[in-house]
Amino acid sequence: MTHNIYIYILVATAVSCLIRVLPLTLIRGKIKNPLIRSFLYYVPYVTLAVMTFPAIITAPQIPVAGILALVVGIIAAWKGVNMMGIAALCCCVVFVCEAASAYLM
Repeated sequence: MTHNIYIYILVATAVSCLIRVLPLTLIRGKIKNPLIRSFLYYVPYVTLAVMTFPAIITAPQIPVAGILALVVGIIAAWKGVNMMGIAALCCCVVFVCEAASAYLM
């Protein structure tokens, strides 16, 4: 049985276009349901978290350094530190953890 790669590409293109175009054609008015509106409000934040969280854990050589940087970043954000400060603080935490583990080994 031979497989035609163009059929697979065509089906993938059709599905991708349907996912993007269908909501635009079906939902024309303003969404009034508060449950759906609150769900749609949080979708970008959840999507960003889902894309970012695995990288936080797997990017450093030591996963514990990433977890510790995440905890420090959450605490710094809770205290009102700006984004640049949080990024610098988390980078320093990862750097110190990895330097300490290299020194201990």
